[in-house]
Amino acid sequence: MATPPKSKHIPRATIQRLATYVQVLENFARDNVEVISSNPLAEACGVNGSQVRKDLAYFGEFGIRGVGYHVKSLIAAITSSLGVDREWRMALIGVGNLGKAILNHGEFRARGFNIVGIFDCDPFKIGEIVHGLEVHCTRDLKDMVDDLNIEIGIITTPPERAQRAAQHLMDAGISSILNFAPARIKVPERVNVEYVDFFHHLYSLAFNHPHTR
Repeated sequence: MATPPKSKHIPRATIQRLATYVQVLENFARDNVEVISSNPLAEACGVNGSQVRKDLAYFGEFGIRGVGYHVKSLIAAITSSLGVDREWRMALIGVGNLGKAILNHGEFRARGFNIVGIFDCDPFKIGEIVHGLEVHCTRDLKDMVDDLNIEIGIITTPPERAQRAAQHLMDAGISSILNFAPARIKVPERVNVEYVDFFHHLYSLAFNHPHTR
């Protein structure tokens, strides 16, 4: 199942759905499902079959007409298309409770996202060993990024420190940032930022709760 080069014009929503498809397909694989059609896959993902087929069409032809998709082959094709079939080395800035929880989350490494450097501006934390990694001063990131081959930065600082953390990442040449801090950061167009803001989801849940008046 060959995968064509990535298109620069794939909608963001499609990329997000592809990640969901992989998670669902992995569940099917664990249940020893070898072949699946678009409709059961779509139902498990909360979309319709035509949406699945349209999303996959951005990356080429998948599946066999009248048969369906080979689950393991489709997982491999999607992960290759997304660029997650290799290791991504990451730096984490902000070794507080949230940062430590992420470091303790084995699923990151299992999926190829490997945190190889951790940084903080708190002098009392610098030099500590957390989950096998030494906490370095954030100012040292620029000097370490090449040796560690870091490509992605994670921000888990308090909101008032998020912009400064982002600046340290950008100064080090890192242009892909995952921001867990509940704050918007200003970056140039060349820098790609993804936000994980728990409060956005909690506000939505609160608004849609049946007891909300």
